Amino acid sequence: MSNPCILCVAITGSLPTKENNPAVPITVAEQIESTQEAFEAGATIAHCHVRNDDQTPSSDPEKFAALKEGLEKHCPGLIVQLSTGGRSGAGKTRGGMLPLSPDMASLSVGSNNFPTRVYENPPDLVDWLASEMLTYGVKPEIEAFDLSHIHQAVAMQKDGRLKGPLHIQFVMGVKNAMPVDRDTFEYYIRTVKRLAPDATWCGAGIGRFQATLNEWSIELGGHTRTGMEDNVRLDKTTLAPSNAALVKKAADLCEKYERPVATWQQAREILGLPLRAA
Repeated sequence: MSNPCILCVAITGSLPTKENNPAVPITVAEQIESTQEAFEAGATIAHCHVRNDDQTPSSDPEKFAALKEGLEKHCPGLIVQLSTGGRSGAGKTRGGMLPLSPDMASLSVGSNNFPTRVYENPPDLVDWLASEMLTYGVKPEIEAFDLSHIHQAVAMQKDGRLKGPLHIQFVMGVKNAMPVDRDTFEYYIRTVKRLAPDATWCGAGIGRFQATLNEWSIELGGHTRTGMEDNVRLDKTTLAPSNAALVKKAADLCEKYERPVATWQQAREILGLPLRAA
């Protein structure tokens, strides 16, 4: 047993609602409770969004601050990763929480199609978000929806806009973006190893493809993401009762491939993050 696997849980996202699954956590208190259960099940990164009371997405820094404080209190050692995604706000409002200095934040370095719109990440905004992450000591998670995003992240590291080593997440299964394709996935891995050999990588699948990407990532030596942001079902006919249940499903795959689930200490070491008091 070697090569620990980091399990990231994306607890709520911007889109799923309680109408989709009553277990989707919306309020800050619900998110803290759901994340604590997922942490106890083996997740060591929490990818976080915040919501308004009507379940719509928000980029309110005060909500992020309350969530971050609660997670650090109830899940000591957990890596808190805040989202700068485009569904929650526009322009620089997307980075309004970065002065909170979370451990990590997501960063999309290029644009692509989404199911009903263009996910816009113009170069000037990408550069500003990256500079804020440098200023506040936040490690970016590069969300790669396309091969060009891997190349762009490497170029940004080389010219100093990003601090390495990179952590790159391959997102597959978004309608109108990169489909779930094994050859493409393996080419992504080879590309990262060739261009950024010190980088770490993670796989995330959307909807019914979550389990597929979990398995491919664990099998091929990477890390993986699960959680209700991406998928609200345990299987085709069963709603997930919790984020923890989805984490357990990924942890079971780690056992299948004889990879230990990373502890929070191991996850921080692998990602080059400072240890914090347990």
